[in-house]
Parts: sequence; structure tokens; C-alpha cells
Amino acid sequence: MNKKISVIIPLHNKNPYIARAIESVLHQTLQDFEIIIVDDHSTDGGPEIVRRYHDPRITLIEQEHRGVSFTRNHGVDLATGDFIAFLDADDEWMPVHLETITRLIEMYPLAGMYATAFKRRTPDGKTLWADYHDIPNPPWAGLIPDYFKSGALGDFTVSSSTGVIPKKIFNEMGGFPEEYWWGEDVDLFGKIALKYPVAFSWEPGAIYHLEDTGRVSTRTLPLDYQEPFIKTARLALMKGEVPQNLRESLDEYIWRIESQRAIKYLRTGHPDIAREILKQCRTRWHYYEKVKWSILATLPYSIYLLIRGLKQKLIKMV
Repeated sequence: MNKKISVIIPLHNKNPYIARAIESVLHQTLQDFEIIIVDDHSTDGGPEIVRRYHDPRITLIEQEHRGVSFTRNHGVDLATGDFIAFLDADDEWMPVHLETITRLIEMYPLAGMYATAFKRRTPDGKTLWADYHDIPNPPWAGLIPDYFKSGALGDFTVSSSTGVIPKKIFNEMGGFPEEYWWGEDVDLFGKIALKYPVAFSWEPGAIYHLEDTGRVSTRTLPLDYQEPFIKTARLALMKGEVPQNLRESLDEYIWRIESQRAIKYLRTGHPDIAREILKQCRTRWHYYEKVKWSILATLPYSIYLLIRGLKQKLIKMV
């Protein structure tokens, strides 16, 4: 395979940020790439910013509004590289991201996915490391010992702005599930990790910006929403497709995803849904956390809000 990388940037109403994302790709220490920006019917002038760039490696595709999964898949369909890198329009890469990824590809050609570490940039300008667990200490680079254990204990080691996937494996997995707008990346990355090793480098490769209030993570979940990887993982467990040494960590990874969903429902005034989700989840590693959230989900919503408000004030005081 050639090592040319196709960079896919989905764009939807990210006018204030898209130039920053593009510039971060153009300033990579490795320059053998193409950038495919797929505009999902923006109404804020974002595509006009893209048109100001006259670099022949940049392609702008415009489409009717179809959602982020279709948008990313559309970009991959048009990609000419053997490796697909993803970058959200409101994030940015560090200059060595693609060089680090290429080094991982050379070291671990049979991996199903490659990623660098990322940092978070808060609205007040602070930069914080992602909360990684169960990975050898920096400056380590290699195959993650247990992708699901790492994700169950801390931040996911692969994100939609750090992950790079061989195109043939992306197509083998069917791409991003297009009927979902939340958890679609976790599903694809999880499917790959169930079948292939995942390579990771502690070299900081991306900055995840939290100042954009329009991020998908701030949207309210529909009452009947369930992340697609929950179905994927439980089906794989039922079919006996998960190796014995990964079953416990996969269960805990499911807990991590579902507990976050329960907390979202609790915070938006649906403790009944939160209680049901928590009841169905099993965890040994996070037993006391489950007890805590289960108790909070039984309280009147006004009491829960009072407790949450007091906690936030204490955090600010510290």
C-alpha cells in the first residue's frame, strides 16, 4: 500500500473554526496528503472560507444535509489514499500528527487503526491532557494492550480527530453507521478493535476544542436513543466472537458508554430512563459509581439539581 493519507473533514456550520482546522493540516511536517472537506449543507458561510484556499490538495464537496456519518462516508468514497484520517472541523492537529501516524504504520502494518494522543483546550484557554488509563507511560508508542480496558477506565484512546484507518478496513467494517448521530465513531472504532490491534503514540497529535457550544456532545439525546456499539458489543458477546481475555473489559466498556448515557438523561430531567439504563448495566470495576448514580436517579429532580449546583460551586472554589 502507498502511505498517502486522505484527510476527511466533515463541515456543518463551523465557520469560526474551519480555517484553523485546514491550517493545522497544511502545516503538517508530512505533506503527502489530500484534504476532502464535505459540507453538509452549512448555512453560515463555512464553504466560502474553504474556497479561499487554492491548494490543489484540497477538495470541497457540497451535499444536502445528511448527517455526520453519511458526510464522513461520502468523503471516504472519494478518497484516493490507502489510509483515512479524520479531523472534526472545530478541532486541530499538532504539526507532527501525520508524521507520527506514518511512523506507527511502518512499525505496525497489520494494525486496524492508528491514533495519537490528544489534549483538550478549555474555553478559558487551558490545555489539559486526555485522561488515558492502562497504557504504558509516555513517551511509549505501540499496540494498546487492551483497547476496551483503557476506554473503560478513562478517555477513549481513539477519537474522531485522531484516528487513522486503512481504507480497506474502513470498507470492511461498513464505515460509520449512517442512522446515528451520537456514538457513531465509537461504534466503528469498537468494531475494528474487536478484530484488529490498535496502535497508539503518546506524541500529542490533536487539540480537542471545548469552546464550541455547537458540538454534538452538547445536544440532548432522544428518549429512545441507544448508542450503536452497545448492540454491536452485546451481539458479539452473544455469538461468542469476543476472546475470553477481553470479555470483562468489554463489559466494563459497555458500562462506561451506558453510564454516560444515563447521566445525560438524569441531567435533562429523565431519571426514570437513567434508572432503567443503570439497572441493565453490570460493572465490577465501577460498582460504587453505579450505586452513586442509582441513588441520585431516585431523588426528586429538584433535589438532584440542588446537589449538582452545590458540587459545581465547590469545584469553582477549589
